Amino acid sequence: MKKLIDLLNREVANFALLFTKLHQYHWLVKGVRFYQFHQLFEKLYDEASEHMDAVAERVLMIGGVPLATMADYLKISTIQEGAGNEADMQMINQTIYDLTTIDEELKVAIKVGQELEDEVTVDLLIGISRSLQKHLWMLKTLEQ
Repeated sequence: MKKLIDLLNREVANFALLFTKLHQYHWLVKGVRFYQFHQLFEKLYDEASEHMDAVAERVLMIGGVPLATMADYLKISTIQEGAGNEADMQMINQTIYDLTTIDEELKVAIKVGQELEDEVTVDLLIGISRSLQKHLWMLKTLEQ
């Protein structure tokens, strides 16, 4: 179970960093797509917060302790903080990269959950993955 808790805590950290980065993008986006991207980043950071909370609560339910400090998040997160000077499409591309990273990591955690026969965790992670994949599909249309 420790391996699963560690994998889940990595995603708590990732969603916390993503939440902060998307807030930054929401505040700092500029250009002709300002309104569209401003709203998009708000929707995404709200969802990142929900995912962070759900995964942290699952860590507690399976006997772990969720990470809860920015210092801890920064130690184990596999995504990076925003620089604060990205152009609008750099923000989109970085969001695609981050969501892809998290989604790939969720696949690993899903397999571990399946091996442990923890169907509740598996179900939670599949739902999050489904949401991330939908966002990725939509965000990738902006690249064209």
